[in-house]
Amino acid sequence: MAGAAAAIATATATAAATAEVVIEVKNLHTRFGSHVVHNDISFEVRRAEIFALIGGSGSGKSTLLRELILLQKPSSGTVRVLGADLQALGADEAVALRRRWGVMFQHGGLFGALDVLHNVGLPLREHTALDDGLIDQLAGWKLAMTGLAPEVGALYPAALSGGMMKRASLARALALDPELLFLDEPTAGLDPVSAGGVDALVLQLRALFGLTIVMITHDLDLLWQVADRVAVLADGRLQAVGSMPELAALDPPAVRPYFEGARGRAVRAARPADPADPDHPAKPDREPTSKPK
Repeated sequence: MAGAAAAIATATATAAATAEVVIEVKNLHTRFGSHVVHNDISFEVRRAEIFALIGGSGSGKSTLLRELILLQKPSSGTVRVLGADLQALGADEAVALRRRWGVMFQHGGLFGALDVLHNVGLPLREHTALDDGLIDQLAGWKLAMTGLAPEVGALYPAALSGGMMKRASLARALALDPELLFLDEPTAGLDPVSAGGVDALVLQLRALFGLTIVMITHDLDLLWQVADRVAVLADGRLQAVGSMPELAALDPPAVRPYFEGARGRAVRAARPADPADPDHPAKPDREPTSKPK
């Protein structure tokens, strides 16, 4: 067993070393006056990875997302996305880069004066020379990809349920066939059934199109079932990065709330025992683990 575990660890390390880096953040600092939001943050996101950002309120998750999608500049440090240094981009280069990613905003971000079909087709109208009929067909296809019926296209955002709003927003984020997808709280406010549908949809999109996905979430089910790696932000710093089983073996106070308490233990207990999660509630004869010194 020890030899098998070592082989798996070696294979994982080799794959990580050879995987293409899609997002690279180095020595990132963000300040608003005397308030420090990010203090020397560094991490990478690899091609076709589902990478989650978690942390408490005020930990800097949303600020970091804005910096990754060119809505805000950090105080210092380097952010490279799809090979481009965001701080060095001209206006035309920024527009071209934005076309290579899609963003699903937490509250949908749909325009209330447009029906769903025209909301989804808007990026195509802004960035392509396609005729209206073809754009409507493509928008309808994107809606179908996210599990929405054709008749939903005629509805306005105010008529949508929470789950439908999330899916319509995701359809718009996919309009330009991006290679990188940002999801801001994709399951927030949804009932368990709707949230489970989003979990499955995220995995399906990655499998079908090889998308790289970065998401902010507090949904423990989504973290355990969907995320390949998770980065924990707290006190202005990156406290830990790893898979959920790997994080479960660590001690930092910013990490433990995601595994302790009724919700955290219930989610873990519902999963099969994982060799990388020695504290799994269902695993017999487990011993407490701590972060290596």
